[in-house]
Amino acid sequence: MQVAGLVLPVFAIIVTGWLAGWLGYISRSLADGLVHFAYNVAMPALLVVTIAQEPASNLLEWRFLFAFGGGSMLCFALVFLVVRMAFGRDLASSTMQGMTAAMTNTGFVALPVLHSIYGQPAVLPAAIATVFVAAVMFPVTVILLESSGRGAPGAASPSTLVKQILLNPMVLSTLIGLAWAITSLPIPAPLKAYLNIFAAALTPCALFAIGLGLSIEGVRANLNASLVLAAVKLVLMPLLVYGLCVASGLNPFYTIAAVICAAVPTAKTAYILAGAYKVEHSLVASTVSITTLLSVVTLLGWLYALQGLAAKAE
Repeated sequence: MQVAGLVLPVFAIIVTGWLAGWLGYISRSLADGLVHFAYNVAMPALLVVTIAQEPASNLLEWRFLFAFGGGSMLCFALVFLVVRMAFGRDLASSTMQGMTAAMTNTGFVALPVLHSIYGQPAVLPAAIATVFVAAVMFPVTVILLESSGRGAPGAASPSTLVKQILLNPMVLSTLIGLAWAITSLPIPAPLKAYLNIFAAALTPCALFAIGLGLSIEGVRANLNASLVLAAVKLVLMPLLVYGLCVASGLNPFYTIAAVICAAVPTAKTAYILAGAYKVEHSLVASTVSITTLLSVVTLLGWLYALQGLAAKAE
């Protein structure tokens, strides 16, 4: 009940957003505007103000990167190989299905959830996971899709990829926070208050936008395949990450953060890529919707299973 009391209000915001759209109280078209505000303004503000105040020695936890990053890539490789070898699908389809099972929505779900439950300290590992998705998984996906011949000319050129990565709001704000942390200078009080005002808007804005943009109709398409990918995303991937956390001796707090980052729904980035490259678009859309819906239950289960670690972390 204690875990439920922490998590259910978070998902109640998503449900409220969905009800507002379903009932026509707020137009679903506004979801994109909320997403842009949360992604480009509120989340960068939270990352800068949090990371800048961390001691530089705390910022690079290799065990966390090994566990979360390794689990993500293992999950991708597993699905990729099964789809490619067992079902004989082409490179583009195998890549897209692999990333649908492994590319996790750290920025819009894991970060707000961890922040609302564990407070400011949980922002740092969620930020690291978000940067890994943006700086590693996104380029890998684009390169593989380009290699399949699906892309537009020049879309995966080295300069374009570097620009996309460095100008990504998550990456850019993390680099700014890192640079400030290395100087060990305190953030001026007016600037800190300014950033915190925007940062406070992240959780309600991001979660409400997810619910507002959620379509039940999208769940019906490719239901069986989407359920399999959802099981891999919400159950197998967190198990892989947890195993790597234990193997590397990661501390309890970062272990919780790594598993929760792995256990959240598929990132909408996968849906955007599927549309841009015209590959498995309806399957990815269905999987994003299904993982978002099912994660209300599975994430609660993971938090309950990890409550022993939470006590140690405290």
